[in-house]
Amino acid sequence: MAVYTIIVPESKLLQRVCGTNDSNLKLIESYLGIPVFARGNELSIDSESAEKTQEFRFIVDRVLDEMSAGISFSNDSDIIHSILNAQVHTDHSFISSDDHELFEQCSIVIPGGSRKVYPRTRGQAEYVKLLRSCDMVIAEGPAGSGKTYLAVAEAIRLVLNHEVNSIVLTRPVVEAGESLGYLPGDLQEKINPYIKPLYDSMNAVLPRETVRKMTESGIIEIAPLAYMRGRTLNDSVIILDEAQNTTREQMKMFLTRMGEGSKVFVTGDLSQVDLSRHVGSGLAHAMNILSNIPGIAIKQLSSQDVVRNGLVKRIIQAYENEKKEEQH
Repeated sequence: MAVYTIIVPESKLLQRVCGTNDSNLKLIESYLGIPVFARGNELSIDSESAEKTQEFRFIVDRVLDEMSAGISFSNDSDIIHSILNAQVHTDHSFISSDDHELFEQCSIVIPGGSRKVYPRTRGQAEYVKLLRSCDMVIAEGPAGSGKTYLAVAEAIRLVLNHEVNSIVLTRPVVEAGESLGYLPGDLQEKINPYIKPLYDSMNAVLPRETVRKMTESGIIEIAPLAYMRGRTLNDSVIILDEAQNTTREQMKMFLTRMGEGSKVFVTGDLSQVDLSRHVGSGLAHAMNILSNIPGIAIKQLSSQDVVRNGLVKRIIQAYENEKKEEQH
């Protein structure tokens, strides 16, 4: 048998990985189907399988990253469960060695960030790859599929690595009819409730104080979609969230704000369109007419990419099944 060993530099971290009475190690063992040994500051497996070895390394690296980052979980076993659950395809087979390489390549390392951001499914890994390789990416998928979170994380990586100068965040304010004047406060206070999900994503990967300073300095800018008209945005990452609630005219206006050295990320969920029935979604229209243009990537995520509470995935699947039955 071939022994493969990972050295854990901190004894307290190793204790957390193992869990009380090795409860966490037993979870990993159950998943891998082979014993995992803890000796001194080392974790080891005995296996001739290169795929098992790579999977073991990938899982332990993920666990160490998330535990070291101080992610908000109720207990350490929840971290293990979250990572192991994310490892399984819909057919419950293991992720291949090629997938592991893709996941490692597509992890998002943010300078000064509170964590390394990993894609949790193959679909998410492919999405991150597109965010890096294309200047314009349109992602459509259900709530919890990571489309906004990963776009925001990649945008922060780009700005902190000085590959772009700023991040511009925008959403259509459908509930207020794009008329924000009657709401109390200045523009920032009026738009904040609509942009909060984007801030939640930023705060998950950067300290809140860092996000606040970047906003105050203008590196991060928030704006309602109606205020984007007439602008040309150079050397920026421009993110349009909730794009399913744009009209065709609004979507065309937004996409043509792109200037030199910029990237555009568009995210939305066509199952949650809040527009009037007679108004077509600008997101659906854009996905249709832009699909064959070089430099523009369109990624469709599904319920299988949902990484929130497991109930969320089952709820989304139930609605998708009902929709399929109605179509038949």
